Amino acid sequence: MRNIASLFLLLVLPLWMLAQEETEKKQGYDFTPIKEVKVTSVKNQSRSGTCWSFATATFVESELLKMGKPELDLSEMFVVRKTYEEKADMYVRMHGSSNFGGGGAVNDVIDVIAKYGMMPEKAYTGLEYGEDIHVHGELDKLLKAYVDAVVSNPNRKLSSAWKKGFNGILDAYLGVVPDKFDYNGKLMTPKEFAATYVPINPDDYHYFSSFTHHPFYEKFILEVPDNWTYKRFVNLPLDELMRVIDNAINEGHSISWAADVSERGFSWKNGLAIVPETDIEEMSGSERLKWEAMTDAERKKQMFSFETPMPEKAITQEIRQEDFDNYKTTDDHGMQIVGIFKDQNGVKYYKVKNSWGTDNHKYEGYLFASESFVRYKTLSILVNKNVVPKEIKKKYDNK
Repeated sequence: MRNIASLFLLLVLPLWMLAQEETEKKQGYDFTPIKEVKVTSVKNQSRSGTCWSFATATFVESELLKMGKPELDLSEMFVVRKTYEEKADMYVRMHGSSNFGGGGAVNDVIDVIAKYGMMPEKAYTGLEYGEDIHVHGELDKLLKAYVDAVVSNPNRKLSSAWKKGFNGILDAYLGVVPDKFDYNGKLMTPKEFAATYVPINPDDYHYFSSFTHHPFYEKFILEVPDNWTYKRFVNLPLDELMRVIDNAINEGHSISWAADVSERGFSWKNGLAIVPETDIEEMSGSERLKWEAMTDAERKKQMFSFETPMPEKAITQEIRQEDFDNYKTTDDHGMQIVGIFKDQNGVKYYKVKNSWGTDNHKYEGYLFASESFVRYKTLSILVNKNVVPKEIKKKYDNK
């Protein structure tokens, strides 16, 4: 009998363990692609506050692929360099009252390409300070201290050398911007490179946000510190903003996306950005019974365990506005939306390309943001104007 029991365990136990593994797998997130766009490789901003440059540079790279152009690796640090020069000039002219720092907005890359051109990564890496990765803590503090010293005006007159000194710091850390560089055996200026390989027309791109403290279908200056150029965004109702995002992906274009990632529902480790439902009244009967039976500790763990899909909060225009007005939604991070997916329950998610590298990450540099999260925490977007539905475009074109 003992031998029969042992044989039974040997036969049944592996099957039971396999069943348990399958159950655990089903409890996790299972994403199915609906539509993806062409993208370039994942980059790493490392320890620098330059996500905005990476997000829109990779957006431009995808736009070029959509045009049928060869794949490019553009220099994010060339954009950072030129943007810092522009910020310093404005900061001094505004007597130190404008924003100065490492941050930026979704329009900055397009603006730099239009004004200064572009460079490939190999021609300008921005790594001239003994590091293999971008580490901007020291650089950011030095630049801020420098412009503050200029603004304090100790000579009672601005020196003609202050810009030269400022650019000297940038040269030391990021490198001198060459007048010409070799690309495919030909010497080119940044403007010549952009004209040949990065034919981006700024007029082909539109900028959107969605808040009720300004009229819909009109342009307004988005009141976030990193909008240092005072860029004006078209204000769309939330549902129409989401239509623009969906239409962009369905038409084969990506989105440069500025969002708030300070929420507990954003987990880079788990590759997820979600908005767990906490309002019992909004839950279904079975979900509500399960929720009410939990202790407070169990509810907290369930909400942010990221182990299995759970009900998410229904996001309205009013909820968005309230959190923005109360500083709960801030302009934290720039990324690229590159696809639409669904989980095993049919819930829509957006595939998002990040700029935090691929090491030790579940989705190799990508994450999945639920539709609720994107509705809730989007600050602004940049899209190709051709993806905007005609009936939406008509509402703001003549204003």
